[in-house]
Amino acid sequence: MKHVSKIVLALAVISTAAFAEESKDESSFNIGVVSQYRYRGIGQTRGKPALQGGADFSSASGFYIGTWGSTINWIKDSSDPAAATSAGQSVKGPVELDIYGGYKFQVGDLDLDVGYLRYQYLGNTLADISGANANTNELYGALTAGLFTAKYSHSTSNLFGTPDTKGSSYLEASINFDLGNGYTLVPHVGRQKVANYTPTLSYTDVALTLNKDLGKGLSVSLAAISTNAKQVTSTPAAYYFPSQPSYNPTKSTAVLGLKYTF
Repeated sequence: MKHVSKIVLALAVISTAAFAEESKDESSFNIGVVSQYRYRGIGQTRGKPALQGGADFSSASGFYIGTWGSTINWIKDSSDPAAATSAGQSVKGPVELDIYGGYKFQVGDLDLDVGYLRYQYLGNTLADISGANANTNELYGALTAGLFTAKYSHSTSNLFGTPDTKGSSYLEASINFDLGNGYTLVPHVGRQKVANYTPTLSYTDVALTLNKDLGKGLSVSLAAISTNAKQVTSTPAAYYFPSQPSYNPTKSTAVLGLKYTF
């Protein structure tokens, strides 16, 4: 273990204590709709609208928990209709429910965040065709310095139903520019690395999002999204849906969103 001086340790304790004193227990809820759901640049709803919502609670001590959900199509679309019918299988999983918790604190001018995230695909039967359940666990850590935020996520399970992908990672960075009058502009870049399938399934995604605070908890967003991910039709298939062969979930697109927070 590396030696940490008493002075540095004291500064960290003071900074964390000051952060806690200025904070208070808070809870919030949100509900919204998007023209389509994209996650890490990849389409989740076959290009169709999605209903989304969540709830968050944060304590004055820095600990927080939350949940967020969205309608999805990708699990159902992942099965070959003919093969599923002949095998008597009905692949399903219409809802993603994320459950997360962590701890936020300050060290000097840095805001730090560490936590755990569980992607739960309610009632999903993806394992019937892929051999791995869609449910995914990740640990993450993030730091924010001024306008800049960087985050690293590491899977402790298979990644979204792809076998032998434990240890996959996602590294992302974004900058939050306040344009005034309720407008913010957020450029983002991320790198998804899929364990044991690099470079076949790994890719980079970029996005540019313009947000507008309309007041009274209502906000609207417009995002331009692109990736260099390639569709893979061999086993394990990725970014390709046998039941929707004409749909490309990696194609560049724009997403419009409306959200109400209360």
